[in-house]
Amino acid sequence: MEILPQDLQDYLDAHLDPETPGLQAINRETYLKVLKPHMLSGHYQGRVLSMLSKMVAPKLILEIGTFTGYSAICLAEGLVEGGVLHTIEVNREFEEMLNSHFKSTNVDKKIKLHFGAAEGVIADLEENNFDLVFIDADKRNNFAYFELVIDKVRPGGLIIIDNVLWKGKVYGNEKDADTVNIRKLNEQIAVNTTVEKLILPIRDGLLIIRKK
Repeated sequence: MEILPQDLQDYLDAHLDPETPGLQAINRETYLKVLKPHMLSGHYQGRVLSMLSKMVAPKLILEIGTFTGYSAICLAEGLVEGGVLHTIEVNREFEEMLNSHFKSTNVDKKIKLHFGAAEGVIADLEENNFDLVFIDADKRNNFAYFELVIDKVRPGGLIIIDNVLWKGKVYGNEKDADTVNIRKLNEQIAVNTTVEKLILPIRDGLLIIRKK
């Protein structure tokens, strides 16, 4: 199921800045060549991520879950001069595609691509003052990723977690493992007094967290 009615989503899509040719090409290639292409952030959510990044004007961004690079490119649009985005992908088979995508959209000098398990990569990062973190990886570990990065985010910085509405299952009666884990994540963040938080019903749900 879709979170928003299709006619509403179509209206929203018609009233935002157009997708750049570079992002269009990545979108098209992902759907032609990659399994589970729906994992791509897509045009509307990509514009949301870009807008949030530009509002924060980050010098340091961390992304957990690169996939084919669409969201990283959108987030990188908000980086200040000299800013860097670190992005972590577990699947090394994406390396050639990702390097091509970053180069074709002129963000290759701004992005540092890491491969491996997120926990290990995060532990090895020297940076400890991220302005913005985007978590869009394996859902069962979302809260673990939050706990790993919260001390690396500056006060006032943002953490964004994707897929927190899980096609509406989190506010239904479903009890499968993924739904239970995401529901638990939302509940744990809701009672965390060290952050401000809200869920935006964008695509499959974006949890916006601001560190106090």
